[in-house]
Amino acid sequence: MRVLFRSLALALALGLGAASVPMAADAQTTLRRGLGSSPGTVDPHKADVTQEGWVAIDMFEGLLSHDDRGQPRLALAESMDISPDGKVYTFKLREDAKFSDGTPVTADDVVFSFRRLADPKTLSPYAYFTWPIVNGVDIVAGKADPKTLGVDAVDSRTVRITLTGPTGYFPGQLSHTAMSVVSKANVEKHGDAFIQAGNMVGSGPFTLAEAVPQAYYRLVKNPHYYDADQVKLDAVMHMVTESADTEFRMFRAGELDATSTMPVTQIPWTLENIPDAYKPADMFATFQLWLNMTQEPWKSNPKLRKALALAVDRETLAEKVIFAGTRSAFTFVPPDSVPGYPSPVPDWAKLTQTERDAEAKKLFAEAGYGPGGKTLPLLKLSYTTNENNRRIVVAIAAMLKQKLGIDVELNNQEGRVVADMAENKSYGDMVLFGWIGDYLDPVTFLKIVRSDVGKQNYAGYSNPALDRKIDEANAATDPEKRMALLAEAERMLLDDLPMITTHHNTRRRVVSPKVTGWIPNARDVYPSRYLGFAK
Repeated sequence: MRVLFRSLALALALGLGAASVPMAADAQTTLRRGLGSSPGTVDPHKADVTQEGWVAIDMFEGLLSHDDRGQPRLALAESMDISPDGKVYTFKLREDAKFSDGTPVTADDVVFSFRRLADPKTLSPYAYFTWPIVNGVDIVAGKADPKTLGVDAVDSRTVRITLTGPTGYFPGQLSHTAMSVVSKANVEKHGDAFIQAGNMVGSGPFTLAEAVPQAYYRLVKNPHYYDADQVKLDAVMHMVTESADTEFRMFRAGELDATSTMPVTQIPWTLENIPDAYKPADMFATFQLWLNMTQEPWKSNPKLRKALALAVDRETLAEKVIFAGTRSAFTFVPPDSVPGYPSPVPDWAKLTQTERDAEAKKLFAEAGYGPGGKTLPLLKLSYTTNENNRRIVVAIAAMLKQKLGIDVELNNQEGRVVADMAENKSYGDMVLFGWIGDYLDPVTFLKIVRSDVGKQNYAGYSNPALDRKIDEANAATDPEKRMALLAEAERMLLDDLPMITTHHNTRRRVVSPKVTGWIPNARDVYPSRYLGFAK
């Protein structure tokens, strides 16, 4: 799930603040959450950026979902049986699983949902989640009918999923929002408009009551949810808060119960004045500058890409620009995060920054640029409007100017705009993004740099050898061998450098001490169904 950071929502920018937002009569049962960038969609099969997932996870569930620590748990399914060869998953649906309109969740709804995810007409950025399923690859590629997907309704409450081979990370995928179950009848009735307030029928603990673009999403408790008696909140306000500074001020004014992030400059004040509200979490996440590999000079000049990568001083970024425990990133998959994964840290990471700078200048000259060579055109670096992001890109631009004489033009845009630019590879030269692992496995990072993954390959990078290595790893039944093969794939990626990793993210936010059930976790997932207020 990609991370986009933040500009002020229209209603808030106009000074309307929380007073313009309708609240439940009992404020103690309405949770007000800062959302960050305004979602482009909350359709679970089309949601892509983190903020979209935060809303969708409250309204939809799949066979599996997340527990209060972000780990997979049984949700609409009451049981999961895996065949000895690891290829056939059989699920029994809960007898009390119902949609928000009171109709039962059936096996036909599950089959419909998985086919919709795989169907090229849906344009899902997560369609590749169906690749492990029989015929999934061909369906996503438009070479087979979605009806041939290896997902079958054995009876009204039994679903059988047949994979092409054992896939150890598949349960992790099943817990992801992209594999949520939607009502077949409701989607067939309303089409893509099923997600609108008044039309939407959800499968999760809350349902959509009202959505105001660029302002808020108001969700209310779903009385038909199978665990409704365990849901402590009557309503959730997901409030668009594009500016981290404004969001922090709203929290201090009592207008938010939890922020999506916070300005790093406010951490010292927070630790001194409201330490109980500070909720940092080391995440299974990495920030990076993607280079546009669909165009020159990046496409065919690996020395130029490496020169820039070496010139970015990650330690300075982590310790002086972002600080507060941030970890420098020399790999895409966060090291020491997946048990048994031998992180392929590049040799040049062991050099001092002075040594890296010298090598960067040498490679820059060998690439044909600098004194006596060509002048590199003005580089365009796009990022999502946010003070934390601005600090990062300003520092990087200064490093490239000082060390290599490169001029960088910074282009900040609203989050959804930057996301669209990245998906369409229309961002100029570089774009700043963060990626949060969708489940605890290296492949959740490596899959998005496959040449056939589409939208989420933001560099437009292609290396058939890397694709084959990932396929080989996923076919391996020995866990140690699989991890070693995935590490080889990541080493290929780090040698090619279609992106410049900067730091492994620590999410920093403030949460009211009155809020209960908020457990910091590496997945950065906090379903509202587990949250409440202390009495």
